[in-house]
Amino acid sequence: MASFLVNGWPARSIDAADRGLMYGDGVFRTLVLREGRPLNWRHHFRLLSRDCERLSLACPPEKAILQDLARADTGPVAVAKVVVTRGASGRGYAWGEGAEPTRIVAAWPGLPDAAGAADEGVLVRRCELRLAIQPRLAGVKSLNRLESVLARAEWSDPEVREGLLADADGRLVEATMSNVFLVAGGRLATPSLERCGVEGAQRARVLELAAAAGIACEVRDLAFDDLLAADEAFLTNSVIGLWPVAAFGDRRWTPGPVTRRLQRLVADDDARGA
Repeated sequence: MASFLVNGWPARSIDAADRGLMYGDGVFRTLVLREGRPLNWRHHFRLLSRDCERLSLACPPEKAILQDLARADTGPVAVAKVVVTRGASGRGYAWGEGAEPTRIVAAWPGLPDAAGAADEGVLVRRCELRLAIQPRLAGVKSLNRLESVLARAEWSDPEVREGLLADADGRLVEATMSNVFLVAGGRLATPSLERCGVEGAQRARVLELAAAAGIACEVRDLAFDDLLAADEAFLTNSVIGLWPVAAFGDRRWTPGPVTRRLQRLVADDDARGA
């Protein structure tokens, strides 16, 4: 059974005037819990704090969030979501003074069924929806996720596991629920998120682990032609881990050595409790 805590107390509802509900005025992060311990917590909390700062939100104390996560009675492994909203206020976009942030921690037992995805790779497609360019929000994982919702609604084929997204200028940015990495000539590349897109905690960890392992990596503008020319491609997300891309249109790949190495590095990092 799912577990929900609102400001540290068991609850399944919030104030109807909460700005997170009214305007999507808030941020969130999704992570995996093992025995109540959040994996990759350092990057999750760093990005949550940064996103709060970008929106002039007061970030809850780290200790309070960790206590909430530990209280989530969801068994040995779970998916958890940490949400921070600006709280309840009067009508209108201006948030005024005195609004108290709302902290929500939700957890669901188990992990999504992704049989074979990490080993064999996944089929991906290109979405018709284009991401709006908005540097002020670039990288932030805000509660405004309509672009991802509408993009994900474009297909129903269960064989297609993800949809790739371009920005308004046609640059490859991300996928509906994951970040994108390419490998060419042994070098790693991932799209710049200076104009739009979400900076995932798993993306941040992969960049850090790659640098520590001596794997060259660039963060730069990428096109769909770069994907087609790549030797390897994979997707990152805190719940799925690393999924190799096996097919995009007529292009086919087998999971390559850089992808496999990074999968092992992430697994080792989780085992260390990083």
